Amino acid sequence: MEKALSWEINNFSEKNSAMKSDRFSSGGCEWYLCVYPEGKIVDDHLSLSLSVVNPRTLLPGWRRQASFCFVLLNQSGKVLHTTVEKSRLFCAETPSWGIIKVLTLTKLQQDGFMENNKLTIEVDIKVTKVVYEGKSTENEIVVVHGFHVLNSQAVSVCNMFVKHPDVAVDIRSEIREVKTAYMNILLGLVQTLDKPPQSLSETELSNAGSELSELTDAGFKLDWLKSKLEEVSLKRKEPSSALKIEPEKENNKSATAAAPPRVSPFECIRILIKKFFLACF
Repeated sequence: MEKALSWEINNFSEKNSAMKSDRFSSGGCEWYLCVYPEGKIVDDHLSLSLSVVNPRTLLPGWRRQASFCFVLLNQSGKVLHTTVEKSRLFCAETPSWGIIKVLTLTKLQQDGFMENNKLTIEVDIKVTKVVYEGKSTENEIVVVHGFHVLNSQAVSVCNMFVKHPDVAVDIRSEIREVKTAYMNILLGLVQTLDKPPQSLSETELSNAGSELSELTDAGFKLDWLKSKLEEVSLKRKEPSSALKIEPEKENNKSATAAAPPRVSPFECIRILIKKFFLACF
């Protein structure tokens, strides 16, 4: 990797809002660094992110695979902290990647940690893949926290891990296809519970409960989603929601009776696991 930016920030402890660096070039692309002195999403750590300049002007299919890390130095050039190297895919759909928890604010504010209240931030970067134009990257597979997901899902998965970093630490399967299936079910469950409670049927809530239970059994930590399901279920039971939902249930009773039995997505996962082990012998 090469040093692409060195940015000295004066009176750092007095900064409290996001700051953008001047643009800089690397790998045939223009970038900028964004610094969050009081954190982004979390408020007790310094946060940093690397972004592509003007992503809306990029050609369809434009993308850069880049490895990068951030280095913090004091006024004398002493390295205070270096982040772990990350390799990420930048594109029009996902133009920014960063690190939420770079260094605790308590550490930064210690006496003597920074000289004269000045902090220098360097960006080391190496672009390893360059595509100027091509097909839409929406269906391209990328790896996020060990899960192979569609590029269009990357931001949702990344945000989930930012808010709930331990969500998948105990997942029991290492089979790629199984992990992908689990993640698709989890993302679908989150989308379902984000809908207005009054728009959900009893069947949808029942399926959501079953999927939540199965995902928990698979090793996911989903107390936050369990609370969301309980909240949605309670709101749906309010009188106003009952008036809207019950007629719809009555009208669709015959259609429901005639519908074929629903195949659980977890039955598909069990088939995947069975096929995987059969292929190993």
